Amino acid sequence: MKLHVNLGENSYDIVIEKGLLKKASEEIREVYSGKRIAVISDDSVYRIYGGELLNQLKSTWECSTVILPHGETSKSINVLPGVYAKLLESGLSRSDLIVALGGGVIGDLAGFVAATYLRGVPFIQIPTSLLAQVDSSVGGKVAVDLKEGKNLVGSFYQPKKVLIDPDGLATLPQRYIHDGMGEVIKYGCIKDASLFATLKEAGNFERLAEKMTEVITRCVDIKRGVVEEDQFDTGERMLLNFGHTLGHAIEKLMNFQLYHGECVVLGMIAALNISVTRGHITQAEYDDAIQMFKDYAFPTNVTGISIDDVIRVSKSDKKMEANQIKFILLKQIGNAYIDRTVTDDEMKRSLTDIIR
Repeated sequence: MKLHVNLGENSYDIVIEKGLLKKASEEIREVYSGKRIAVISDDSVYRIYGGELLNQLKSTWECSTVILPHGETSKSINVLPGVYAKLLESGLSRSDLIVALGGGVIGDLAGFVAATYLRGVPFIQIPTSLLAQVDSSVGGKVAVDLKEGKNLVGSFYQPKKVLIDPDGLATLPQRYIHDGMGEVIKYGCIKDASLFATLKEAGNFERLAEKMTEVITRCVDIKRGVVEEDQFDTGERMLLNFGHTLGHAIEKLMNFQLYHGECVVLGMIAALNISVTRGHITQAEYDDAIQMFKDYAFPTNVTGISIDDVIRVSKSDKKMEANQIKFILLKQIGNAYIDRTVTDDEMKRSLTDIIR
C-alpha cells in the first residue's frame, strides 16, 4: 500500500507493506542518489534491525551510525551536541541523507537533527514502533524536550519518504504496543467511528493483530488528510492532540514512568469526561470508551501526583494560546472539535477519578 502526502514541493510517499524492511534500500534509492547515509537509531532497535539495514545500505552508500540509549531521555535537547558532533565526524554534508530507524523518540530527534544540521539535511523515516507507525512518523513534526516539558523545541520538517513494515510489531514488548494503541484509539475517537467499532469488537491487541496492516493504513490515511489540510498545525491538525494536553502533563509529572500512549489515554479519559458533562457525547459512548481502555489493559488512574500540578504543567504546554488551553473535545465518537473555553474547574472535575 502506498499513500501520497500532497504538500507541493514537500510531498512524499508513505509505503506500508509487510516485509518492507528487507528491501528498504530499494525504496530509499527511489528518492536518494547521494553519497552518504547516517542511520540514527537506539540500542534496542538497532540490535534487532540495524545489522540487516546497514548491510543493505552499504552496498550502495557510505554509511555511519549514531546509536542512542532507548527511552525518552534521548530526546533531550542536551543530547543534540553529541549527535551533531558524530555527524560532522562522519563527513555528512547537506546533500547526504539521515535515516531515522526507531520509534517515536528516535523519529522526533532524528527529524529535528535533520532539520537543523547544516540548516537542513533530507531524511527518511523507518518507524519500528506502533506509535511511530500510526502517528509520529507522518506529518513532519520534529522536536526535542526541555526540562520544562515535551516537544518544546521543534520544527515542521517533512521526510522524503516513510517506510512502514507491520512485521516489525512482532518484536515489540507489550508496553510498546500500549504506547501505540493509545494513538490508534485516538484516531477512532476523533475521526473514524467505524475504526472505533473495529477496535471495540476486537477487544484486545491479540485479536486485532491480524488486521494491523489495515488499522495502520487507516490511521495513517486519516493523518495524511489532516496534514494536507493543515501542515503547520494552526487549525484542523490540532484535533490530533486529543488527550495530549493533560496527557503530556501527567507524563512529565510521572517522570516518564508511564509511556506516552498510556498518558494520552488518561488525557482522553479526562476529555471524554468533559465531553459527556457538557452533554456532547452520551454516557453510553463514554462507558464504551472506558471499557475499551480496560479491555486493552490501559491504566485508567495513577497515584503520586496532584491534580493541581497536572493543571499547572498543562499550562506550560505549547498548546496554550492567549492564556487559553486549546482543548480537544468530542461532539460524538468520530467527531472532535477544538474548544478554548475549558475551565480549571472542569479540568479538576475530569481528573478526580484519574489522579488518586
